[in-house]
Amino acid sequence: MNNNTLSEKLIRYSLGFLFLFVALNAFAGGYYGMSGARDVPLDWLKSSPFHSYFIPGLFLFVFVGGSSLIAAIAVFKRHHLARKAAFISGFITLIWLSMQVTVIGYVSWMQPTTAIVTVIIILLTLKLPVFGHR
Repeated sequence: MNNNTLSEKLIRYSLGFLFLFVALNAFAGGYYGMSGARDVPLDWLKSSPFHSYFIPGLFLFVFVGGSSLIAAIAVFKRHHLARKAAFISGFITLIWLSMQVTVIGYVSWMQPTTAIVTVIIILLTLKLPVFGHR
């Protein structure tokens, strides 16, 4: 195994597992929001168009979780659209996080952690090769 293959494999697996981490967190957080987000103050939503956490939870579940899962699968399978899926998913996550902090402010250690993981994802995606059609 040459260094390029080893490097590509390390990037691919690191990126894939980071996407799985984001997806699992988004699915859990989205489900929690859609089920009522018990113990989370509704006052946090007063400057938003939302009256409950259902719609934000649905968005988190479908768009952040879904795009992260699709990107993880594409990266692991070396799909020819893996790089594009990874960038799209990373930017969806950054947009979600920006909107969340704008609406409810800084309320959890998960916000900066997710931001750091997403920046790492985008940087790794820059190193990810474009895979050929299969």
